[in-house]
Amino acid sequence: MGKNKLARWAEMTTFDNVIQPDTQDSMVIDHFLKGKWNTEKFCNSNPVVLELGCGKGEYTVGLAGRFPGMNFVGVDIKGARMWRGAKTAFESRIRNVMFLRTRIEFINSFFAENEVDEIWLTFPDPYPRKRSSSRRLSGPVFLNLYRKFLKNKGIIHLKTDNYDLYKYTLSVAERNGLEILDATDDLYSSDTRNEILAIKTHYEKIYLSEGKRINYLSFRLEKDRTIEE
Repeated sequence: MGKNKLARWAEMTTFDNVIQPDTQDSMVIDHFLKGKWNTEKFCNSNPVVLELGCGKGEYTVGLAGRFPGMNFVGVDIKGARMWRGAKTAFESRIRNVMFLRTRIEFINSFFAENEVDEIWLTFPDPYPRKRSSSRRLSGPVFLNLYRKFLKNKGIIHLKTDNYDLYKYTLSVAERNGLEILDATDDLYSSDTRNEILAIKTHYEKIYLSEGKRINYLSFRLEKDRTIEE
């Protein structure tokens, strides 16, 4: 293991905006913050927004800076990457952003029913093989997980450079009768551009420099509707 990773992990333990629970505990018991993020960490009643698979946390920090009236939690299992966003938010004293180091599969151990208003999926792994579709963060398996803590008709946002993942997610939303708010397979050549979508991650900038199109989709997830493949 590289010295940089060890140093970053050690430094993250000093940040008050990072939660690093024990992985084994997350599998079997609820975290003490479940249902208490606003009262225990943010100290307000503002809407809570998650970025799942946040990587370096650029989007989480960017959203928090633009929307001080909302609370943001970046979630990822890779602490060495998350360190960058956590350090930026900590040093800049951005108080409406937190980071949670855990696997997305355990997300229900950390958020209670109706605790979350929106979810962002920014450039998740597309898992292109058909037999891996159950691992897609925008597929039915995970959408049904999100229904447990997302408010009724809460919004799911997807940004991806992978057209197949975009089309797959759009088809899942359409087949399940979900309300589509926005859908484009070429974000920066459409009328969809706004302040939120202007935030670019490290990898997004690379994709754009390579001439790749960025796809964007947003839709509402209904709590009482089981999502099917």
